[in-house]
Parts: sequence; C-alpha cells; structure tokens
Amino acid sequence: MQRRVVIAGATRLPFARSRTAYAELDNLTMLSAVLRSLVEHCALAGEVVGDVAAGATIKHARDWNLARDAALASGLHPHTPAHDLQRACGTSLTAVAELAYRIGAGEIESGIAAGVDSMSDVPLELGRDLQRILLDAQRAKSLGARIGAFARVRPRHLRPAPPRVVEPLTGLSMGEHCELMAKEWHISRSEQDKLAFEGHMAAAKAWTEGFFADLVATPFGLTRDNNVRPDTSLEKLAKLPPVYDRGPQGTLTAGNSTPLTDGAAAVLLGSEEWVRAHKLPVLAYLTHARTAAVDHAGLVGPREGLLMAHTYAVARLLERTGLRLQDFDFYEIHEAFSAEVLCTLKAWESDDYCRTKLGQPAALGAIDRAKLNVKGGSVAIGHPFAATGARLVGTLAKLLARRGGGRGLVTVCTAGGMGVAAILER
Repeated sequence: MQRRVVIAGATRLPFARSRTAYAELDNLTMLSAVLRSLVEHCALAGEVVGDVAAGATIKHARDWNLARDAALASGLHPHTPAHDLQRACGTSLTAVAELAYRIGAGEIESGIAAGVDSMSDVPLELGRDLQRILLDAQRAKSLGARIGAFARVRPRHLRPAPPRVVEPLTGLSMGEHCELMAKEWHISRSEQDKLAFEGHMAAAKAWTEGFFADLVATPFGLTRDNNVRPDTSLEKLAKLPPVYDRGPQGTLTAGNSTPLTDGAAAVLLGSEEWVRAHKLPVLAYLTHARTAAVDHAGLVGPREGLLMAHTYAVARLLERTGLRLQDFDFYEIHEAFSAEVLCTLKAWESDDYCRTKLGQPAALGAIDRAKLNVKGGSVAIGHPFAATGARLVGTLAKLLARRGGGRGLVTVCTAGGMGVAAILER
C-alpha cells in the first residue's frame, strides 16, 4: 500500500441464534441498522464515504442490491456508492481488505466494510416442475390457459426446500468436511470441547467486563450475544451427541460447532488524512491481507481439508512481511468448529505439512494459546456467515487500541475451500 489505512470504527449487532431474537428480521433490516449505528457512532450522518462493500452469504433474490439499499437507509449522503460482494464466511473480511487496498492506493479516502446473514429468513426453493407451472401461468394469454396451468399443480409440487449449505463438488456439508479433518489430524472430542468451553468463558467475561459495550449496538432490544453460555461446563459439553458422524468415531457436536446465527457487523476504514479531518480515533492500521484456496474436491490431486486454506494465506503473509507466526500479540482465528482451529494450529506445527503444502522450509511453529480469541470465538459468540470477519476486525482493533500498540492476526476459513487472512498493527 502506498499509504497507511486506519481502522477508525466498528459496530455490530449482538449475535442471536436463528429463530430467536431476530426471527422476524431480514438481511436488509439488519444491515441497514448496523450501518446506521456505525454512522451515528462515528458522526458521519450526511457524509459521503468513498464506498460501502457488504454482502450476505444466503439471501433472497429481492436483495440483489443489498449493500446500496442499506447504505441509502444508513444516514450517509446518497452520493455514497455501495456494492455487494460474497465470499461465504470470509465476506466481510474480504470487504475490509478490498477497501483497504483501494484506500492505500489512493483511489478512495474512506470506506465501510460490512456483512450480514439471517438463518431465520432463508429463501425456500420450489421444485423445477412448480417453477415451470408458475411461469406458464404468468405467460398465459387467457384466463383458461392460466387455469389450465394451475390445474397441473400436485401436492408434491408444494413442498419447499430450504437451502442446503453443502459443497456442490463433494456433496458434503462443512461439518462433514471438518469431521474428516478432525480424523486426519487426530483431534479428540475432549480437545474440541475444551476449546469451546474456554470460548464461552472468555466471551462471558468480556461481556461482564464491558469490553463489547462500545462495539455493539442494540436497536432491536437484544443486549448481548444470546449463544454465550456462562453456565456451561466440560461435563455438559461431553454429554452432547455427535451430529455429523453419529458413529463412535464422531467428535463434532452442537456444543463445539458454531450455531446457526443471525446478525450483522461493520467496520469503518480511512486514510490518515481523512480520519484526522473527521476527528476519528486511530484504533489500528490494516497493513496486509491475503486470500488462498485449497483443492478440497481433489480435482488435481488428493483432497485437502476444506477449512485449511487460511493456513496457506497466513504462510504467504509471513513470507511477504518477513514476520514469524509468533510475532503477534493477538490471534483472532474464526472458529467454524473447534476442530477447525485445532487442525489449523496442528498444521502450522507440522514440518511435513508446512514443507509439502505451504512451501515452507520448516514448521511455522506453535502460538501462545493465551493470545488466541481472548474475548471468545465464534463457537460461543455465534457466526452469521458474512458478518464474522467484520466482528473479528472490530474486536482485534479494539484490543490493539487498548493495549496501546502491537500486532494482530485475523483469519477466516470459508466454504469452497478458501481462506482470508489480514494483519492489523498499532
């Protein structure tokens, strides 16, 4: 980047398990609300921002211009452009990186990156036969022809199908892929439950201590993430049955996996000059970002772990910057599942994996676990797919600002065998 890029603000909604607090809200309502909260918090009402980049992983066709519609409802000046993007769970971290590089190159002075997802308001698909009948009825030239088209409807045509979050090339869900990863890396059930338990305790403590107070807006009445379980225990987690491999070898459960979640999050970025002119704080600087992908379907070689691409992204960031994996004060690693994080950490400690997969001369090494997801991870806080990256950046920026300096690493694995990573510094 030709100039430094500032993280100047971040806001999110409290995350809610699907079909609970936000059951009646849709993506546009939540995204508009979080943008409006960020605009109010940063005193940007009526201002023109360089661009808004936002998206959702699962959305209705009516949301074809989601980012622009939300920006128009946010209080920003209507001259603020906006565009949709989507990289599954990496959507909002990709948005942050995109805007950062555009600011760093001098194309724009400021930008808002955001993501939203509702698993309470998912589009239901109709079968192809019913689709044809409805289209024939719409195109009918006469009442008789329209009635004739509707007369072809049978009860079987009326059964809707919710979207299935599976990999088209493998037919497996993300959880099923992660179960395979856990077996490959010999990640035990007890290790997964322990990480999940620690995440709940860290998130509960962060809420109690007020860490999230200025990061969370509450326009819909919910005042904190409602998946955080301060009363859980290792004993309670151990009683939950496996959900992706129901046999004796299954290890992934509802307790050590992210829940289906509704929510939204947003991050404000700007050049140093723009931030100073608007009297905004410098929370942190985004200095580098990288995206990578793996061959999870085995198209040109053996199948790789679906959720392992961010190991590649981090290795390439370290090569570019000359940093070591241990040169960070905080690690915000998205927990799609506890097993996914544990596989990632084990891979970085493996000489064989780092040499053969990542092209490194040796293992990247271990990290200090006390620096990992110190305010809770996605298993505890929740995971509205497209919003998680912005949540992680906001959390990390505040951690660095409170510390008064340092460096943090944020990574997100995504569907499709991709991963996104970024470095924040202060």
